[in-house]
Amino acid sequence: MPPKARVLICDDSPLMRRVLSDLLTDGGLEVVAQVSDGADLVAGVQRHTPDVVTLDVEMPRKDGLSALADLMKAQPTPVIMCSTLTGKGARESVKALQLGAVDVVQKPALRLTPSAWGPTRDELVAKVREAAMAKVRAIRPAPSRPAAVGRPAPAPAAAPPVSADLAARARGTGSPLVIIATSTGGPRALHEVVPRLPGELGCGVLIVQHMPVGFTKTLAERLDSESALTVREARPTDRITPDVALVAPAGSHLEVSAIGATRLSDAPPIGNLKPRADITISSAAKVYGSKVLLVVLTGMGNDGELGARDLKQVGGRILSEDERTCVIYGMPRAVKEAGLSDGVVPLDVMPLAIVETIAAWGRTRKAA
Repeated sequence: MPPKARVLICDDSPLMRRVLSDLLTDGGLEVVAQVSDGADLVAGVQRHTPDVVTLDVEMPRKDGLSALADLMKAQPTPVIMCSTLTGKGARESVKALQLGAVDVVQKPALRLTPSAWGPTRDELVAKVREAAMAKVRAIRPAPSRPAAVGRPAPAPAAAPPVSADLAARARGTGSPLVIIATSTGGPRALHEVVPRLPGELGCGVLIVQHMPVGFTKTLAERLDSESALTVREARPTDRITPDVALVAPAGSHLEVSAIGATRLSDAPPIGNLKPRADITISSAAKVYGSKVLLVVLTGMGNDGELGARDLKQVGGRILSEDERTCVIYGMPRAVKEAGLSDGVVPLDVMPLAIVETIAAWGRTRKAA
C-alpha cells in the first residue's frame, strides 16, 4: 500500500482548518501541520516537509498568492488552493495556478456535517492525492505584452527565441490549425507557452484546459493580457481566426464544425471531462485533415489520445511535452506510449517547436 500523502493546511479560520483536517483524515490522508497565515507558510513547510499544501486565498498578514510565490522560490511544493469559485476568488485562483499551484477546490461549507461529507471529501482527497504525484518548480515570468498589437512578444533569455524570419514563414502556410490540450498543471504550462508565440502566428489556435466552470474566461483574459496573440474564451458559434486563440469554456465541448468555424456542444461529459480534448481534436481532424498540429501538455489521464489517433490517420502532426517539465506526466505519456507523438519537447522549447512546425508546412506548400 502506498504511504499516505502528508498535508499541511494553511488557513486563517480555525473552523475551516478543522473542517479540512477532518475531510482529509476521513479520506485516508495525514495532516502533519496547520498554519494560520501565509506569513508562516514557508517556515511550516520547511519544518514539516509535507507532500501537499492546501492554501487559503485571503488571509490577514500575507495572502495566499504572496505566500505561494514565496513558497515556489524557497521550497517548491505541490499546492491545492482552497477558494470560492466565482468572482474575485476565481480570478485569484487562476493567477495561483499560473504561479504554480497544482489545482483548486471549492471551499467546503463551514457547517458541513459528516453525513454530507461524501462529494466534498472525495474531490478534495482525489486532488490532494493527484497533487502528491506532481513535480512543481518555480516558473519564469511571462514576457511583457508588446506595445504594438501584432508584433511578436519578446522572449526571455532563458527561452529559445522565435526568429522574425521563422515567424514570417509560418504566416504563409494557408489555413493550418493548432490545438493545445492540457489538464493538471496546464495554466502554468500555458503561461509559459502562449505568451511566447508571435502575434502574427498565421493560424488559429484552440486551447482545451480542464478547469471548473467560471475559470476559463478568467484564464483567457490573463493569457490575453500577457500575449501578442489575442486570447479569449470561445463563444457558442465562433470563427477560427489567424492569430487568435480560443479557449474552450468549462462546461462545454468545443467542436470544429467547418473550415474556420467552431461550435459549442452540451453533450454529456466524457470521463467526467467537459470540455474533452478528444472531441475537439477528432472534429478538427475531419475538417482540417493533415493541417492540424496537436500539442499535448501536462495533465492527469489520457484525454487527447483518442483524438490523436484520429489525427494521425489523416496525417496531422503531434507534439507532446517532455516528462522532465510536466507537472503530471499523464496526457503526454498516453500519446507518446501509443506511438502517436512526432516529437517530445520540453516546455521551454515548445513555442519554438510550434512555430517551426507551422513554418515547415509553409516550405512544403511552396515546394508543391
